[in-house]
Amino acid sequence: MALSKIDSIAIGGFDGMHIGHQQLFNELGEHGAIVVIETGYANMTPGREREKHTHYPIVYYPLDDIRHLEGEEFVHHLLAQFPHLKKMVVGYDFHFGKDRRYSHEDLNRFFAGVVCVIEQVTIDNDSVHSHKIRAKLQIGDIHGANRFLGHNYCISGTVVSGQGLGKKELAPTLNLECQGFLVPQEGVYATLTRLDDEEHYHPSVAFMGHRVCTDGSYAIESHILDMDVQKVRKATICFVRFLRKNQKFETLELLKEAIAADILTAKKELCHLSL
Repeated sequence: MALSKIDSIAIGGFDGMHIGHQQLFNELGEHGAIVVIETGYANMTPGREREKHTHYPIVYYPLDDIRHLEGEEFVHHLLAQFPHLKKMVVGYDFHFGKDRRYSHEDLNRFFAGVVCVIEQVTIDNDSVHSHKIRAKLQIGDIHGANRFLGHNYCISGTVVSGQGLGKKELAPTLNLECQGFLVPQEGVYATLTRLDDEEHYHPSVAFMGHRVCTDGSYAIESHILDMDVQKVRKATICFVRFLRKNQKFETLELLKEAIAADILTAKKELCHLSL
């Protein structure tokens, strides 16, 4: 969509594109767009990952390019880019301009169109915020994080060479390098994995953490259930359920038994999903 046709925008950081953010997007019309203030802190949907969670076009404003603007200058900047702008949608805690000294009340002073303010979104009386979702991921609370997100948390990366031990002795895995993403707590997870540019996801079990049983290095690994995977360049892992923490086993045989149990548990967790 040409920027000249856009008549409504939602403004924010929008890391995670969670259910609170979606409330803002629901107020946009047919010719709406999302304006992302890119602070450099986004690690749940870094870069252009946000585009996977909306059909609206996204315009990115690096914070360093606009942080010097006073409130009225910022609004003029928006109007110059969106000449037909009639509506701005922001959250109740939105602040903008130099030193973040301006709020949605100031938007009403500087902008002649409609300013729609979305009140906080809660689940079980707990307000939904990106920092809370990050905290849940860091303790392995995938269920809680996904409830707040409104979708499964995912990380993407390129496939790299691993130890080769899994294919020989344990279970074959894809080893990923995921730049810029917040990786959940170390451990084993029931997951869904997308390979290359396929549209569907495969049931999988993933491990992330230090290989305390072998070489001690940090790894992100995905084992695709009931499928022999060949020549994959990139993959996306979506987390469904936390299975267990990372732990050290005294022998390779005990590790092998634990992996077999993890695979069985993951199959049970994922069997009801339509992929």
